[in-house]
Amino acid sequence: MHYQNAEDVLAEWISGICAGEIDNVARLYHEQAILIPTFSPHTVSTPQGIRHYFEQLATRDNLQARLYEKSLRKQCLGGTAWILSGTYAFEFEVDQLLLTFPSRFTFAVNLEHERPIVHHHSSQVPRNLS
Repeated sequence: MHYQNAEDVLAEWISGICAGEIDNVARLYHEQAILIPTFSPHTVSTPQGIRHYFEQLATRDNLQARLYEKSLRKQCLGGTAWILSGTYAFEFEVDQLLLTFPSRFTFAVNLEHERPIVHHHSSQVPRNLS
């Protein structure tokens, strides 16, 4: 499936996370994609590794992802290549307590590819020290 715009890719990613559709999420990543994930210190650079990361994430009870719409920034790199950045939050239960993890993200997508995500970096928003 080819996407009309980069926002559609992000919407599909969030929908897949919320529905636990790991196959759909993993299929968004290009065969040579790089994932710098939110909940792991390790960079992932294989389709199997990306799938494994999301399989592990999907084991969390009541997993949800929510985009903070006003934070979304779009940059066209030319042609069909785009950068999306902003903030989303992951929610899931830890020891029967629902926790929220606000996180920053950057997606590099190329709409020319059937699997458009070529790079994805996500990290928890640091606590303010002041």
